[in-house]
Amino acid sequence: MAVEAVGLLAGAMTTSAFVPQAWKTWRTRSAKDFSLALLVLLVAGNTMWLGYGVMKGSTGLVVANLITVPLTAAILWVKLRRG
Repeated sequence: MAVEAVGLLAGAMTTSAFVPQAWKTWRTRSAKDFSLALLVLLVAGNTMWLGYGVMKGSTGLVVANLITVPLTAAILWVKLRRG
């Protein structure tokens, strides 16, 4: 139980770090300061973490990455559409 609580807290912290940036990117419609490679690797890596979390049955990994993947994918989408 304590291990899963640590995972949920860590996931909440790292996921919440993307919220202000995703909001700013969406609002300004600009992702010019992001590296395309960074965004592609983040989306791919977080998608893999999501799959790993599902396979391991880790609620913390699944919840965090169910939120993080769309946030990073949205930033990537803006980057691809508007540079």
